Amino acid sequence: MWPLGYKLLLAVLGMAVLVSGLPVQAADRVPMPKVPKALEKTEKGHAKLMRLKHMDLMRHQRDETVHKGIRTKQYSLKACISCHAVAGPDKQPVSITSPKHFCRSCHDYAAVKVDCFQCHSSKPPSSASLKLPLTKQIQGFLRR
Repeated sequence: MWPLGYKLLLAVLGMAVLVSGLPVQAADRVPMPKVPKALEKTEKGHAKLMRLKHMDLMRHQRDETVHKGIRTKQYSLKACISCHAVAGPDKQPVSITSPKHFCRSCHDYAAVKVDCFQCHSSKPPSSASLKLPLTKQIQGFLRR
């Protein structure tokens, strides 16, 4: 005959095995981040490309700009910030300090630090009339 402690341990382990074998319900999962919609229409595939490759694009542009001194408006971070601005309660674009900021919606979820805004502005320029770089432009940019 087994002592009561062993029986309780076996019962707990048995329940753990049963529970771990159950399928996970959607409600039991960590909620996905709520990503704000862009303010402009984009080409088909733009969002998917950016989700998959935005860090490669950012690194590539950083190398072009910082290391090679090539500065163009076409691939400026201002265009991204202008199209993805999120309004706060005062109807003005929020800064990176706000959890509502577009970049933070995914970066907070993934526990990834956004350090772009140590140097760059996290709000669009007040006189922004910038055009969004389109998917074909971005793909061409990566081919350079």
